[in-house]
Amino acid sequence: MKKKLAIFDIDGTVFRKNLHFELIDELSWRKIFSKRARSVLVRAYADWLEHRGTYEDYRRKIVRIYEKELKGCSQKDVVGASKKVADFNKDRTYIFTRDLVKKLRKENYMIIAISGSPIEIVKEYNKYLKFDEVFGSVYETDGKGTYTGETIFEPVKHKGHLVGQYISEKGLTLEDSYGVGDTESDVGFLKMVARPIAFNPNLNLERVARRNGWKIIVEKKDVIYDIGNFKIIGSVPSPAK
Repeated sequence: MKKKLAIFDIDGTVFRKNLHFELIDELSWRKIFSKRARSVLVRAYADWLEHRGTYEDYRRKIVRIYEKELKGCSQKDVVGASKKVADFNKDRTYIFTRDLVKKLRKENYMIIAISGSPIEIVKEYNKYLKFDEVFGSVYETDGKGTYTGETIFEPVKHKGHLVGQYISEKGLTLEDSYGVGDTESDVGFLKMVARPIAFNPNLNLERVARRNGWKIIVEKKDVIYDIGNFKIIGSVPSPAK
């Protein structure tokens, strides 16, 4: 009998913040990344908090900061910073997804996670999450442990394709499968699974989820809401370009 599959996004879905952000912040404090990197990072976060951009705008800025600063850095230094970030943030998870993972693990699901954050921090964080397998963004090194500045793989752009290939290689089934994500980058795998869940979705994912009749779950403070047929009564307008 083929094993059932559950797929989770991490940032904003399992982890209550963003691993990529926390890693850049730590690397800057360690002077591996420049001080300016942290200034730009904080400004990008403030822009999002103050509605001067969408969450997707914010996420893309984080990626650009990381790619710009990474060239010439040692992979050993990035792994060291990742260990610190992962240990400090290990318990900062959402209750809904934490409990769902526990439930599915008891039911013998194969549980994987796909993140746009660097694979180094994703692997370190997974030492606490203990997913069966994780995927993150992969950045090229020169063979001597120094980053070249080139990106090899960004799963955020290929989540559906990645899941399809994984299912084929591992001989898994999508029967009774679960998928949990928070932005439109997760649609690729959410539309594949039997039980898609839009968790704390941004507006783009909320629209897709409602159109397709997917479950929408929101966790706010210490309350978990199953939105069901409730209507969205407002949204934050995108800033003028």
